[in-house]
Amino acid sequence: MFKKKSASWVVIFAVLLVLFLGARAKREKETAAMLPPESMTYAVSGPYAVGNRTQLIEGETPLEINVWYPAENSSQDEAITYRYGVKMFKSMGAISMARFSGQAVRDSAYDLKGGPYPLVVLSPGFSFSTSTYAWLAEHLASYGFVVISPEHNESMDPENELWQSAIIRPQDVLTVFAYVDAQVGAGGVFEGLIDKDTAAVIGHSYGGYTALAAAGARIDTAEFEAHCQTAQANDDPTAWLCEMLLPHIADMAALAGLETVPEGLWPAWADSRVEAIVPLAGDAFFFGQNGLAEISVPVLAMGGTADTDSPFLWGTDPSYEYASSQRKIKIAFTDAEHMIFTASCEETPWYLKFFSKEFCVDQSWERGYAHNLTRHFTTAFLLAELGQDAAASTALQPDSVEFAQIVYDASGY
Repeated sequence: MFKKKSASWVVIFAVLLVLFLGARAKREKETAAMLPPESMTYAVSGPYAVGNRTQLIEGETPLEINVWYPAENSSQDEAITYRYGVKMFKSMGAISMARFSGQAVRDSAYDLKGGPYPLVVLSPGFSFSTSTYAWLAEHLASYGFVVISPEHNESMDPENELWQSAIIRPQDVLTVFAYVDAQVGAGGVFEGLIDKDTAAVIGHSYGGYTALAAAGARIDTAEFEAHCQTAQANDDPTAWLCEMLLPHIADMAALAGLETVPEGLWPAWADSRVEAIVPLAGDAFFFGQNGLAEISVPVLAMGGTADTDSPFLWGTDPSYEYASSQRKIKIAFTDAEHMIFTASCEETPWYLKFFSKEFCVDQSWERGYAHNLTRHFTTAFLLAELGQDAAASTALQPDSVEFAQIVYDASGY
């Protein structure tokens, strides 16, 4: 009897040991993916401590902004835990798909010794909270950028449709610029912190569309309609985007303050201070070749080739091919899906584990490795274009890029 019990405990112990070692191996693999190799120079945190605060831009439609900035040193024990937020219904606010650890300290004092710093406006994906991109915003702030992310007033609620955001989002970016203009002077909340004349716009998905618009891309009705007719005729599985937007093109024009729908190019919603843009899986099919040709500033376009929400051939590829920019880069994340640029999922509520897979799991990629690539290239690009950093520019030359799972194209570097 004793021997049988002993044998049972041995089996149980062996099973638990295998599970433990498997879990530890998985954690070690994930940790290793999060640690950048030496060649990924700009994936390592920069020299500045980082602070974070939220502010409200008053107006007819108040706009909340999330701000990351170089800060005075503070205890890392106070670092923020962020939420991966998705705004499902207007009445509910954002649902936390997961939580992840940050490095910034809430409301810490500005580090003005190196200021004023270039401005980066970060536009989240449709219905995503600004905190979902804190992993990138913190990193840029550690290199001496002030990152302002507008909390676009939208959700997946049917009352907040895609067509409305296509018009409102570029206006939100212009609102941020106007607010910065008003707050950098004596007594303003950004006094001594922001160089208002040096700026870039980055964004994911609909945020990528927003970045393209901020650089001068213009909706082209004729090309938009032709693109959608082709997609629908070919039973393209991503034609649902057209079905959400094209029937509302007259509503879009009215919301933009236009008397009629333009036959070709719409007016631009750009700011002349935008010196560079980074669309991440950005929606570009609104603009077509003629609308994208209006962009002349440097472009860093990144996207996944397995993306079905913002297909690579609808977004990342034309953003690079049709922009008139002398310096531009295209990075294809081979077999990556759309959510590769959203937050990591360190802690996921048990009741959302199944639902959150769409947001947290990439079949062919380690999220940490994808984030390190994004940090490296985005930081090098912004340092090169906004700071004329020669070393960062060198890191963008094709001969300097040898990383697995990406295809790299560049012009002008």
